[in-house]
Amino acid sequence: MSDQIKYNLTEDQMPKTWYNIQADLPVPMLPPLHPGTGQPIGPEDLAPLFPMALIMQEVTQEREIEIPDPVRDILFQWRPSTMFRARRLEKALDTPAKIYYKYEGVSPAGSHKPNTAIAQAFYNKEEGTKKLTTETGAGQWGSSISLAGAFFGLEVDVYMVKVSYNQKPYRRALMETYGGRCVASPSTETASGRAILEQDPNSTGSLGIAISEAVEMAAQNDDTKYALGSVLSHVLLHQSIVGLEAMKQMEMADDYPDVIVGCAGGGSNLAGITFPFLGKKLREGGNTRFVAVEPANCPSLTRGKYAYDFGDTAHLTPLVKMHTLGNSFVPPGIHAGGLRYHGMAPLLSHVYDQGMMEAKAYHQTECFAAAVEFARAEGIVPAPESSHAVKGAIDEALRCKAEGKSETILFNLSGHGHFDMAAYTDFFAGNLEDRDYDQGCLDASLASLPDVAAE
Repeated sequence: MSDQIKYNLTEDQMPKTWYNIQADLPVPMLPPLHPGTGQPIGPEDLAPLFPMALIMQEVTQEREIEIPDPVRDILFQWRPSTMFRARRLEKALDTPAKIYYKYEGVSPAGSHKPNTAIAQAFYNKEEGTKKLTTETGAGQWGSSISLAGAFFGLEVDVYMVKVSYNQKPYRRALMETYGGRCVASPSTETASGRAILEQDPNSTGSLGIAISEAVEMAAQNDDTKYALGSVLSHVLLHQSIVGLEAMKQMEMADDYPDVIVGCAGGGSNLAGITFPFLGKKLREGGNTRFVAVEPANCPSLTRGKYAYDFGDTAHLTPLVKMHTLGNSFVPPGIHAGGLRYHGMAPLLSHVYDQGMMEAKAYHQTECFAAAVEFARAEGIVPAPESSHAVKGAIDEALRCKAEGKSETILFNLSGHGHFDMAAYTDFFAGNLEDRDYDQGCLDASLASLPDVAAE
């Protein structure tokens, strides 16, 4: 029908395989390096942290990877998710553009994160893992892996960035409801946490610090593995289910995106919505643009350096080639805690470096303003992270208005903001600040990047 706003797939239309963009890249990405030898790492180097099935998914060049039935059975609880046509927003903006959004806030945890959490918990359970350690920023990932742990009978310890731990008590409560143990990071439980606190007892923390703590605890215990909610290639693989569904839904709408927008922190939701479409463009051609939207005070793509760097602050992880602000960079305590990571997923960094994707950076007040405009038109309150994608999509729609073009815009509304209303309260009260990063801190962080020999 001409005024249709919802595009729903049936359960039997949910993808049975994940899509791996590495199969279609014209230039392969560079491998992770061992920090001690400077040589490419092998599966045995990652075995203390991850089950072998995930390690193999990290490096495979196969285009399609089968989704195990036990994983699909759980995903059926909320998948396939709905794609909406934002007709009321289009009217409010008075734009000739057609705006669609894929809504991932319908999962039990309220975001796209369970798409990979369920898969990671399944593979860990299959290999005999008893406990998972992880980090979380805003708490979307921590609550998702806690949920997955409950489904598969795994203990879960979550090191939550301290500024978010204090800002988002209901996210902590959700993790604990699912059985996860939530610890403010940096903490006194780990050597890396204690080292940070000795330098700065009032540290607000960062995802890099929280990763160090989670990795340290996993490496010390044979029955414990580490789980990561973004950045790694197997995580981006699992999130491809979002874009694969969206491709089918765009067919239902008899339409196709001219531009696809996603918020960018570590890269999971951005890759999830864009990679299946980008893969098709690489194979068949086309003019679709892909736009990453990141916070102006943690701008790894727009202000970072494409270099080998550690994924964590304590240098416990392998070196990966990515767009980075330096592993010692600590961004301001913005409410979009899930976007406060110093680096970008190596796969996404490679795609961006090859000129296949654009990037924009916005401050949090303009993103919250866009989120409020969206909520009043469409009725869904976006998470602070997702508000960046909303802002990017609205700007694209206003560009179409200014140019008199009717383009099709698709964005990933990756989570709801029901646990983030304190941030909205601050916004309405005028207490939300646009705190820029400290240039001296960024310069020092970039200057301290590892010295890696010519690749």
